[in-house]
Amino acid sequence: MRKIICILATLIPLLSAAQNRGGIALLDKAAGQRVTFNYVYSLDQGKGMNEVTKGSVTVEGNCFVVSGLGMKSYSDGANLWMVDEKSKEVVIDAVSADDVFSNPALLISSYRNYLDQIKVNREGADNLDITITLDEGTKARFKLSSVHFSDPEGADGFSFQVTSLPSEWVVTDLR
Repeated sequence: MRKIICILATLIPLLSAAQNRGGIALLDKAAGQRVTFNYVYSLDQGKGMNEVTKGSVTVEGNCFVVSGLGMKSYSDGANLWMVDEKSKEVVIDAVSADDVFSNPALLISSYRNYLDQIKVNREGADNLDITITLDEGTKARFKLSSVHFSDPEGADGFSFQVTSLPSEWVVTDLR
């Protein structure tokens, strides 16, 4: 689950950088913008594409909010809060300084290492369908829809306040 969230969260910065190799028109606008979109994520581990999850994302700089699989994850660029409202649990972790899938800033500076792994299947005015080849030939497919760009609003809303939770919630802080 964490890998899915981290891949989704870093998708916009990766593709924004990738557009320099030939252009992904939809993502030309991503730099310096707040970007929101819906997604469907599928994974192929050699048995064909299987739908894994769908949800929504808001990204601004290194900050993000990802909803999917009944969870909501928040990151202010330094910390990651994975919130499961159904089970009343929150896991807090630091955004890794050396893992490109959980640190968008690192991914942006290292994107050239991944350009040959991205295939654009289809792109439209507010949608994009891409496949990224991961380790050992595993392919992750992302279908983005309802992509919307707006002016940056700052980091408010990209963190989660555990101090306001009722006592029955379980909070695990791994930082």
